[in-house]
Amino acid sequence: MKKIVFLDTNVILDFFLDRTPFSDHSAVILSLAVDNTIKAYISPLTISNCYYILRKLASHQKVIAKLKLLVGIVDITKMNKQTVELALSSGFTDFEDALQNFSAVDHGKLDVIITRNTKDFKKSELAVLTPETFIKTFFS
Repeated sequence: MKKIVFLDTNVILDFFLDRTPFSDHSAVILSLAVDNTIKAYISPLTISNCYYILRKLASHQKVIAKLKLLVGIVDITKMNKQTVELALSSGFTDFEDALQNFSAVDHGKLDVIITRNTKDFKKSELAVLTPETFIKTFFS
């Protein structure tokens, strides 16, 4: 059965910024999405955060081109008032991660959140795995 995953921003940035050794695992996960072996989602917040960080390193046009390629590989969850309200009252210590979590939870069909920052997702009702653990668990 195909896994349906939510990719946290750090997984995408590891790939874009080639942050070794993490970029290798991110590349594998994105390759699995390209091959349609997994179904991957990100949130609108991930697009915004990636643009902000990548724009410091490259032109607007280059960053937009990279983000368009990403959006061709993954789908995007929604964020709305309910997402924000749940995040605000969640008890998560990192508000951005709370937004990511509730965007993923609201989707309703995700199997796992993939992040290098698992400690900030302790309150998630979804399974939370690092990229390395996800690959080892399901694809080794």
